[in-house]
Amino acid sequence: MTLNDYLYYFILPVLSVAEILVLVRFIKGPSIIDRVIALDLMITIGIGIISIYSIINNQPTFLDIAMILALIAFLSTVAFSYYLEKRKKDD
Repeated sequence: MTLNDYLYYFILPVLSVAEILVLVRFIKGPSIIDRVIALDLMITIGIGIISIYSIINNQPTFLDIAMILALIAFLSTVAFSYYLEKRKKDD
């Protein structure tokens, strides 16, 4: 079994199932915090899928895209936590 076979037949299906489960949590999330965390996790899983696609097709350009997506996700999480902290101080 080569690395590409392992990525095709094990890692990608596991990431796909995880993405579906997190999507269910995103839709059913009882609060906005649950939905933001689920969205952050969906982006993280998407970064993993992009990285595996990059490895399989030997396209290092996609790793740059994954890095930019990770930076955007990090900044959005920090901005949301700043908003929550600000909101608690006003109460």
